Amino acid sequence: MTRRGSLWLELGMALAFVVLLMLLPNVLRAQFGQASVSYLSLGIRAVALAVLALSWDLVARTGQLSLAHAAFYGAGGYSAAVLLKLTDAPLWLSIPVAGVVAALLALILGSATLRLYGIYFAITTLAFTEVVKTIVHNMPFSITGGSVGTNVPPLFRPVFVPGEMERWEVAFLRNQGYFLVYVGLLALTIIVSILMQNSRLRHAFTAIRTNEFVAGVMGVNAARTKLFAFVVSSSIVGMLGAIEAHRFGSVNPESTFSVHTTVLALVTPIFGGLYTTVGPILAALVLSGLEETLKRVMADGYLVAYGVVLVVSILFMPRGLVGVLRKLGRAGRKGGGHG
Repeated sequence: MTRRGSLWLELGMALAFVVLLMLLPNVLRAQFGQASVSYLSLGIRAVALAVLALSWDLVARTGQLSLAHAAFYGAGGYSAAVLLKLTDAPLWLSIPVAGVVAALLALILGSATLRLYGIYFAITTLAFTEVVKTIVHNMPFSITGGSVGTNVPPLFRPVFVPGEMERWEVAFLRNQGYFLVYVGLLALTIIVSILMQNSRLRHAFTAIRTNEFVAGVMGVNAARTKLFAFVVSSSIVGMLGAIEAHRFGSVNPESTFSVHTTVLALVTPIFGGLYTTVGPILAALVLSGLEETLKRVMADGYLVAYGVVLVVSILFMPRGLVGVLRKLGRAGRKGGGHG
C-alpha cells in the first residue's frame, strides 16, 4: 500500500472510532438509564487520559523525556480562568486561547532547553513546572486566587424541566456535553499524530531519536524538529487543561500543576506502546477501566494494586500492549499458514 493509501486508511479508521465514541452517550443512556451518568464519567476520564498520553507521545517520538506536561496543563487551566475572570470573552474562546498560551510557554522553554539531552532535559522540564506553579501562586490574589485558586465557569448548564425529564438527566446532559468536547480534542490529537506518522517527520523523528548527530549529517534540523513537536504537544495539553478547568469548576496550584498529571502522561503511552497512535489510546481505555474495577474491589488499597499491575506490565511488555497484539497477530498468521 502506498503512503497516501495508508494515510487515508488510518484517517478513515480514526473517523470511524470517533463516530462510535460520539454515539456512546446515547447508547449508554438507552441501556443503563440513571447508571449511564457514572459510566459516562468514566468515559470522560478515559478520553481525557488518551489525549494526555497521546500528546506526550508526540514529544517522545523525538527522543525527548519531557516532564513538563503538568506545566502546560496547568497553564491551560489558568489561562481559561484568568481570561474569563478579567474579560467578557465567550466561554469557548478560552480553549484555543489556552492552547496558544501553552504553545508560547513551550516555545520559550524549548528554545532554551532542546539542546539538552536525556536526564538534563528531563530535570529542566520538571523544574519548569515548579517555576510556573510558583509564579501562578505568587500572582495578585485578585487574578489567580493565590493558593486557594479561582473558579472557572462551566461550559454546560443543563436546566431541569419538571415533567419532561428526570433529575439524573441533568447530570447526564452535562456529562454528555463534556464527553463530546473531549472526543473532539481527541480527534484533533489523533489527526495530528497520524499526519506526523505519515509524513517526512516520522523519519526525522526516528533519526533524531536514534542518533541526533547522524540525523544532522543527513540534513535533519534536529533543534527545529524537536521544537515543533514540543510546541504542538504542549498546545494540545493546554487545551485539555482548559476543558478540565471548566469541568471541575476551579483551578488551584496544587491540583492543577500536580506531578500526578506528568506521571500519567508518561506511564500511559509506555504501557500502551510508544511512538504509535493506537498505543496511548488503548492504554488509556484499559487503565481507566482497571482503575475503576480496582476501586470497587478494594477501595483502600487500589492504588497499590494499580501500581503493581503497571510495573509488572511494563517489565514484561517492553513494547506495550501494541507489541503484544503484534506478536499475537504474527503468531496467528503463522498458525493459519501452517493450517
